[in-house]
Amino acid sequence: MESKILRALAEPGRLQIVEILREDPLTVGDIVDRLHIRQPQVSKNLRVPHEAGVVEYKADANRRIYKLRPEAFKELNLWLGQYSELWEESFENLDGYLQDLQKGRNQKNDN
Repeated sequence: MESKILRALAEPGRLQIVEILREDPLTVGDIVDRLHIRQPQVSKNLRVPHEAGVVEYKADANRRIYKLRPEAFKELNLWLGQYSELWEESFENLDGYLQDLQKGRNQKNDN
């Protein structure tokens, strides 16, 4: 996975915009209204996710309607999936260890 996707999501203002775009495609004006921040700040915060391929826009007259690009999140999900396998393996090891401990206690109690 390209680190530019992570960088695009790393800044709280950009992440907040991505979060509200999850619901619906929005214009810059809609984002301004929802977040109560100025238009230049919204435009600036949209630039990085757009360049990273996280969001895209469609021109409609003099407005841009921004929406999330599913491909970026599929890529992120695949990358995260590699780490979830590590967690699952760790939990399986822990489960086995706890079962062994329980067996040891049960054997002590039986004696």
